[in-house]
Amino acid sequence: MKPIMWIGILLVVLGALGLAYQGFNYTHEEKILDVGPIHATAEKHDRVSIPPALGGLALAGGIVLLLVGAKKNS
Repeated sequence: MKPIMWIGILLVVLGALGLAYQGFNYTHEEKILDVGPIHATAEKHDRVSIPPALGGLALAGGIVLLLVGAKKNS
């Protein structure tokens, strides 16, 4: 299979996931206090939003790449 087809498949999958979930959450530790031997941290939860337009563009671009790859293959 040609690399253009693999990129198309990847874009279709990522675009569909972007449209379905519209973002993802992650957790990281944040240093609150650091005085001598005393250390305090807190877990902070953040969300990264993925705009639906970006997911739609990735999906459409993947479909175009699949069609172009299939046309060159035949």
